[in-house]
Amino acid sequence: MKIIFTSLLSLGITCSALAQLQVTNPGFENWGNASPGNANEPTSWYSNKSGSATAQIGPQTCFKDSTIKHGGNYSVRVETVTTGIPFNVIVNGNVTTGVINAPSLSKSDGYIGTQNYDDTSGDVRRMAFTGRPDSVVGWYQYNQGGHAAEQGKLRFIFHTGQYYDPETPTTYHPACLSNKIGDASFTTPASDVATWTRFSVPVTYSDTSAPAYIMINITSSADQLTTVDGSKLWVDDLEMIYNPLPNKVTNVNVAALNVNVYSYGRTLFADCHNADGAVADISVFDMTGRLLLTRSLEQHKLNTVALPDMAAGIYLYKVSSNGYQKTGKFVIE
Repeated sequence: MKIIFTSLLSLGITCSALAQLQVTNPGFENWGNASPGNANEPTSWYSNKSGSATAQIGPQTCFKDSTIKHGGNYSVRVETVTTGIPFNVIVNGNVTTGVINAPSLSKSDGYIGTQNYDDTSGDVRRMAFTGRPDSVVGWYQYNQGGHAAEQGKLRFIFHTGQYYDPETPTTYHPACLSNKIGDASFTTPASDVATWTRFSVPVTYSDTSAPAYIMINITSSADQLTTVDGSKLWVDDLEMIYNPLPNKVTNVNVAALNVNVYSYGRTLFADCHNADGAVADISVFDMTGRLLLTRSLEQHKLNTVALPDMAAGIYLYKVSSNGYQKTGKFVIE
């Protein structure tokens, strides 16, 4: 058996990062939502047709495409269209995990939120997601509809509580930046892309906490105030990417502890020869955070912890001393 270690920023971050969580219905294979929603929306995703009351006045902008698809049976296609007479408003093609809110016929008032501003008490739509991926990848095609400036856009917002895009507070929603954990965004080139093309964007984190939800907004018009219609964006096979486990020991010492943790077979070794201060203990957890064992460590010696009954899988360790902690993960193969 072989055990591999790497140090991490915190035990909480470790649990989230290794969960390898993916979003719901990432390949857009399932369609049809119960109320709120309709058959023209991917399951767990929403369009203007299930948005706020004014948003629903607009024409359909989200479509199930069985012809242009990257994998499986379908992709999602969003189109920017015109409402026609009497309003003649350009409606940006959009599909989202939240609610498309149109407080008025003015495009500048529109936003996507986790809450329907027409129903602040009951209509909350948030896709649960507690992972911390390193990047987001997916596949797309794009048609500008004959307008050289048009671009499509995908945005992935990892957050807690409620969230709104754009974030700038308005009469219709409050500030929300304090709820943001991370953000990733991809804008298509200002050109037609007629073959399936892979995109990859890093997630930039502004908080070390685990998110509770993810808001994903996909639009065929990156410019909210666009005055032209006809652009089309196809998206398929979204995937969250997590850094793989390293293939060698990569211990990083914490100065206040200076304890090296490594392994051989089914034994953990905690080298405390150079430890600064009294080392308290080492604990081992499974990936749900359940404590499996705790052992006291002695200073100025090599401590060993036997793990005879551990099943193959990923585990976590934590060394504690005088208010300091060193955490890491290991794999039993």
